[in-house]
Amino acid sequence: MKKLILIILLFCYMAMPVQAADLTAPTAPDQAQDLMPPDTESFGEGLLYVFKSAVEKLEPEIAAGCGVCLAVIAVVILTSLVGSFPGTTKNVTELAGTIAVACLLLGSANTLVKDAAATVTELSEYGKMLLPVMTTAMAAQGGISGSAAIYTGTAVFDAVLCGVISRLLVPMTYIFLAMGIASAAIGEDILKKLRDFMKWLISWSLKIVLYVFTGYITVTGVVSGTADQAALKATKLTISGAVPVVGSILSDASEAILVGAGVVKSAVGVYGLLAIAAIAIGPFLRIGVQYLLLKLTAAICGVFGSKKTTELISDFSGAMGLLLAMTGTVCLMLLISMVCFMKGVSG
Repeated sequence: MKKLILIILLFCYMAMPVQAADLTAPTAPDQAQDLMPPDTESFGEGLLYVFKSAVEKLEPEIAAGCGVCLAVIAVVILTSLVGSFPGTTKNVTELAGTIAVACLLLGSANTLVKDAAATVTELSEYGKMLLPVMTTAMAAQGGISGSAAIYTGTAVFDAVLCGVISRLLVPMTYIFLAMGIASAAIGEDILKKLRDFMKWLISWSLKIVLYVFTGYITVTGVVSGTADQAALKATKLTISGAVPVVGSILSDASEAILVGAGVVKSAVGVYGLLAIAAIAIGPFLRIGVQYLLLKLTAAICGVFGSKKTTELISDFSGAMGLLLAMTGTVCLMLLISMVCFMKGVSG
């Protein structure tokens, strides 16, 4: 009899309504925690704090990137001068320059590729801890079917995208760079075609997943409402220009973020959004700085350097653009999913 009473009491306790405010978001990882604001009540102020904190830590990366790019420019200038001397074999000089440029850029490129892969994994792991909390908060307020639909969709897309990136796209990025170096060194057309095919395959792999995800968001209608048109237009233009490869697709999904800005009331949700931004912002800015520096270096070297060397530098810049697309895609997918949950919790 006592056991029966205990069981009944336990079920009554489990059936008690749970308030979303009583739930606690999982703590951000250590590196992201350093960027988190002391007060996480305001999303706008918190996001600005995260961005400023990340920018302040960029100085060593900017200095290192500038040093590498200046070394690349020096090599290209030296190669051009040596190649202009009478009796110098041009092919040998260009090959030496290509090898030197590749050696200078491979170290930083390898570091950033690993950084992007680790960020994607970290975002996925944090999402696995955060989304169940948001699901519980939404279900506690009556959105049981809605929370289940959002969680299921997000979990599936996150698993697919992170699996594709870690097992397929990251290795393909290394192959893309290898094809670029080989093409610059040997100059065979088949290598250029393989390099271009590799970049196309990586780009469209991301685009296909994003098309399906944005289609899911649209068809299920998990995010509805209207956003300020001026703010929406500005946001779409910014995202479209800031994220290579998939910027135009991400910009179409950015309305979900703006629509959700009006329902950012949950403390758990605000902390989760800021934590996701803090995880992604550091690597995204580091890769973005290298992307812009390599673009500038390629433009400068194109004035006096050989076409092969300039294309090689552009290939390294293109690889950075692919990494930006990978990290930006995973981050924004989680942000949109969080907004979906927060709309359900608040509405």
